[in-house]
Amino acid sequence: MPKVRLSGLVSGSEDPNREARARMLYRLFASGWDIYNSNGDQRITLSNIERKISESDAFVFMPGASLEDLFKAVSIFVGYQTLDENLFGKATVILNSDQSWNPLFELLDSLREQGTIRQNYREFLLQAATAEEVLATLERVKREGLPDPGRKKITEGDAESFETPRPESSKGNVCVFCSASIEDPELLSDGYALGKQLANNDLGCVSGAGCIGVMGEVVRGSVEAGGWTGGSNVPHIIELEGLPKGLSSFWLRPDIYTRMEVMIENSDAFVIFPGGAGTLQEMLALLIFKQMGSPLMVGKPVVIFNRPAPDGRSGFWDKLVSMLQPWSGSGLFEVVDGMEEVVPHIQARL
Repeated sequence: MPKVRLSGLVSGSEDPNREARARMLYRLFASGWDIYNSNGDQRITLSNIERKISESDAFVFMPGASLEDLFKAVSIFVGYQTLDENLFGKATVILNSDQSWNPLFELLDSLREQGTIRQNYREFLLQAATAEEVLATLERVKREGLPDPGRKKITEGDAESFETPRPESSKGNVCVFCSASIEDPELLSDGYALGKQLANNDLGCVSGAGCIGVMGEVVRGSVEAGGWTGGSNVPHIIELEGLPKGLSSFWLRPDIYTRMEVMIENSDAFVIFPGGAGTLQEMLALLIFKQMGSPLMVGKPVVIFNRPAPDGRSGFWDKLVSMLQPWSGSGLFEVVDGMEEVVPHIQARL
């Protein structure tokens, strides 16, 4: 029988989503699905998430979206975007009966309007209002499949890992999560300037080792200023985007989750620059680790650069800041609005 992975945790007998989960379990099981995480007690880690995806034939997300649920849903969308073969033809349906997923959809809409998401995420993260609609959507995707994400390979993913020690003058590594698709000249200029500022302040630059968009400019700025520059990528994304020149260290990983893990391990601070779904995915991973008290994130600041729009009335990450409002006073992250604030903010907290 096909296997569906059901998201979410059950907090106890008083959990308000317990009844909705029971109704969903019944409908799925009666329709011929085997169910992973039926009890809502399984935890996903960066080390095992790709295996969990490959073991499943479809994914259903329940009401009551948590940080972990948001991360997993965005991760699956990023997998669709980057042609992860373990997701081919597999449906993802979100039961949004309590509207708790709306802040995520508003954020993704904002990123699409700003050009950092080119696919219509609503064709991949499929919404449903009832358990019956979830089942109907799963059956429709089984018959019709999913849209083509519209991306093609440009090279072979035959890179190998290599290491260069950080210089003795290094004051730490800053990981920059940002877009590989942005083409706005001002944002590209900001990316180059940030990479250069890191190098000029004896701060190593860690990135997703992209050679295009803002990510490519961050790497180029650091390399051309003589900075230590490390990065990680995976074979199927290298085939889509290629690799930058001049990296000091490169960590090849088999999937986007272990890629994030090695970037986190090799960084002392994080900057969330303008980006798309991948940047959002990485931001949520950092917050989950911080929330869990993971040793990987102890004492490591997370700074969101909410770059003002040209009209001065809004910021690039306004919808992200709004979505994260329930966790805003937890010390998980900080927000800065000025480009000139980013590096001093990081220096003050290292």
